[in-house]
Amino acid sequence: MSILIQGALLNGIEQDILIEGNRIQKIGPNIAVPSGDCTLIPGHGTAAIPGLHNGHAHSAMTIFRGYGDDLPLMKWLEDYIWPLEAKMTEEDCYWGAKLACLEMIKSGTTDFMDMYMNPHSTAQAAADMGMRAVVSYTLFDQGDENRARLDRENSFRYLKEFERYPDIIQFSLGPHAIYTVSGKQLQFCHEFAAEHNVLIHLHMSETKGEWDACMKEHGTTPIRYLNNLGVLSPNLVIAHGVWMDEEELDLLAAHNVSVVHNPASNMKLASGYKFLYEEMLRRNIRVAVGTDGTSSSNNLDMFEAMKLASLLGKVWRFDPTAVNAPTIFRSATETAADILRSGAGAIREGLKADLCLVDTPSPEMTPLHNLTSNLVYSAHGNCVLTTIINGSIVMRDRMVPGEEEIKAKVNEIAHRLVPKQ
Repeated sequence: MSILIQGALLNGIEQDILIEGNRIQKIGPNIAVPSGDCTLIPGHGTAAIPGLHNGHAHSAMTIFRGYGDDLPLMKWLEDYIWPLEAKMTEEDCYWGAKLACLEMIKSGTTDFMDMYMNPHSTAQAAADMGMRAVVSYTLFDQGDENRARLDRENSFRYLKEFERYPDIIQFSLGPHAIYTVSGKQLQFCHEFAAEHNVLIHLHMSETKGEWDACMKEHGTTPIRYLNNLGVLSPNLVIAHGVWMDEEELDLLAAHNVSVVHNPASNMKLASGYKFLYEEMLRRNIRVAVGTDGTSSSNNLDMFEAMKLASLLGKVWRFDPTAVNAPTIFRSATETAADILRSGAGAIREGLKADLCLVDTPSPEMTPLHNLTSNLVYSAHGNCVLTTIINGSIVMRDRMVPGEEEIKAKVNEIAHRLVPKQ
């Protein structure tokens, strides 16, 4: 099966894009319609953009959107989120993750990295929605050797079980954080990832409280602690990375560690705001952008995440030229695709066909002086008309199959789990 997008704006001119199988086969003007089964998509009045990559999410937490807002991080977790999560079933997680996939598809995200319980629920939801995902098994031993042993056994089990999913679903390890996972367990994750070539997804250097606790317990800062453990590597993807100094950035650069910036949750939870984006790029540290979960950022709109990342990077520096639109857009597309190993991230011949068509005549995209600036600073997810992932159309003209059922099911689950306020 093939797809031919006709006359979409790409690189400043209207061009056709031919997709064969799961790859972009040809780009150019007036491409002949191939013989056989071919879907034609009129592209006039749209711009073709790479699919956005969400570098950090807790997808099934859509169920808790709007619950426990405006609270400190640990109170929010311990008093509101963790007690409800203890009641969630695998089916609850499946539908919560499916709603997250729906929201991401409708706002132009084609790939996401997830950390949550019941990883099969998230993996199956993403596969059913046709969405690319890196799904982590979450390790959470808190110094309990019995739990640590179970997590190690489960890591091998889930690695094998994930073979049931299509290639768009990747397995990864998700040690929750240095305050919930022992150093020995972090070393296990490092060795496991090296042996099986999988990613490690870790909350790291998120809050001042975490930084202080690490200094008290280990006598050093979080990144230096990881370095002392010998677990910094190209497989490691750090979520947040707010509380770091420049010497720690040197350590990340030396070991090719990647970082995901989550501006919405960092600001909402008052975790911190001085994300050293420019300093990381100068060291060739790969930086992606993430939304975090909807209970701490409230939506999964990567257009909003890009805008917040750019504006936040400017304001604390008092520098309007910092974290500019082209750079942050690249972080959310090509750089993130490299981190998540999607084989996509740009619209070029030979790459995986993960792309979106954006409505250029929409009010917030008008006038079109600079497409990238509009995408970062003025667009919202509802500007996306069509989303294609791995060569399959998962949304066309804002329509996603099964949308109403997904929303109804999550409402039912949320009303059962969440106490009335």
